[in-house]
Amino acid sequence: MSFAIDVNILVYASDTGSRFHDPAVGLLHRCASGSDVFYLTWPTIMGYLAIATHAAVFARPLSPDEAMRNIDGLLALPHARVLTEDEGFWDLYRETAGAVPLRGNLVPDAHVATLLRQHGVRDLYTHDRDFRRFDFLRVIDPFEAKAE
Repeated sequence: MSFAIDVNILVYASDTGSRFHDPAVGLLHRCASGSDVFYLTWPTIMGYLAIATHAAVFARPLSPDEAMRNIDGLLALPHARVLTEDEGFWDLYRETAGAVPLRGNLVPDAHVATLLRQHGVRDLYTHDRDFRRFDFLRVIDPFEAKAE
């Protein structure tokens, strides 16, 4: 089974002050030690770098080098993949936008959702409820009691 990881999982794993820190770290350890292919997107990676190094978000933000090393560790795993836009992405994004009115924070979420859709990835680990608006995704919130 393959799946994708959203930015908030990466952020919580780096935020030792978050109540979600330990479960996020646990999920990433399961990803690292498992054999299932898991996906990131460039918007997810860039969002992580922006948030994890931002002093207004973290009491002790990561340095750019620390944040990049975290991403390096994930990308070095043989079963990690980064999804990029393929031919036809814009048309698929417009189709997604037609089904869910996009504005504000939903715009980058739709970008990630459309990347997953284009590559046939249905499962997304995230704490962001907005992704539930995309009916082609199965959103798995690892911080809910009923989640694995």
